[in-house]
Amino acid sequence: MMARLGARARLGAALAAGMLVGSGAAAEAATHIKVCTVHSMGGGPSFIAKEKGFFAREGLDAQIVTFTSAQPIALAVASGDCDFAATAMTAAFFNLAGQGTLKIIGAGTWERRGFQSVGMLVSNQAYAKGLHSFKDLGGHSVAITQLGTPLQHFVLEIAEVYHIPENSLKFLPLQSNGVVASAIAGGQADTAVQTLAPISAIVAKGDARLLGWITDVLPPHQGEAVFTATKTANERAKEAKGFMAALRAGEAYFHDAFVGPDGQRHDGPHAAEIIAITAKYLQQSEETLRLGVPYYDPEARISSPDIERLSEWYASQHMLKAPVHAKDIIDRRYAIEMPK
Repeated sequence: MMARLGARARLGAALAAGMLVGSGAAAEAATHIKVCTVHSMGGGPSFIAKEKGFFAREGLDAQIVTFTSAQPIALAVASGDCDFAATAMTAAFFNLAGQGTLKIIGAGTWERRGFQSVGMLVSNQAYAKGLHSFKDLGGHSVAITQLGTPLQHFVLEIAEVYHIPENSLKFLPLQSNGVVASAIAGGQADTAVQTLAPISAIVAKGDARLLGWITDVLPPHQGEAVFTATKTANERAKEAKGFMAALRAGEAYFHDAFVGPDGQRHDGPHAAEIIAITAKYLQQSEETLRLGVPYYDPEARISSPDIERLSEWYASQHMLKAPVHAKDIIDRRYAIEMPK
């Protein structure tokens, strides 16, 4: 409860301070930064921070760049094409972080029951043949943007819950959400794993059915990370701190708009505003985006055990030479740990 009150206090301060933008308090020119995310609800807090003036309050002129999948974002941050990112922790991310190139500075979405971030679709053709639930996944194909991502890991975790052999699943890496959507709509793939925004759009068109949400089966855990280049964290500390302050304000604003006192989804006074902002950035209808929202911790707190577990899985799949330890890739100057 205290953590939530603290988040609200910071949010109130950010909102009040935001009113000073354009006055004498904003005498210095804003620093331009590129914030990169996948074209999904995972970018929600960044969209909010931009629209509500949280970035501007921190002296940052934020340009938000969206990608069709998570893997290239790690490479873009490492190369300097992006300054900060909020997206999935892919194998490419862990490889670069393990080399000392990237650092985690916060958390993005969390997988939590009652909220929707990642789910699976079933093609109309496969559904007609009897694929109606997660327990029916064995022997079917799964369309995915790229291998070596948490999306693939989630599917295999579900398969383990239902004692489905890993080798009975055929993953189809199709590189972008658009190609995945076409494959599931045309029946070239039996199922697909995607994030909320593309899932909602496909279901709304009747091109496929929702098989289920990851949160229906798996326990709560950190879904995405906020990260930057190690060089940025070391040499541009003021910008990094300002970015995290603005992003935390965006995550708190999102959290308080949709999370009730009981921890379940309850749309508050700002819910409609947030849906409108995300619809603008994602170019999707508000009706579609209302079908589900992800969960954000109001302080963007991280979970070291979740990061460790994902890294160990990549290593077991020979996508990493060895597990990358969370303690080595989290920058404690910026990141806050979630209590156990």
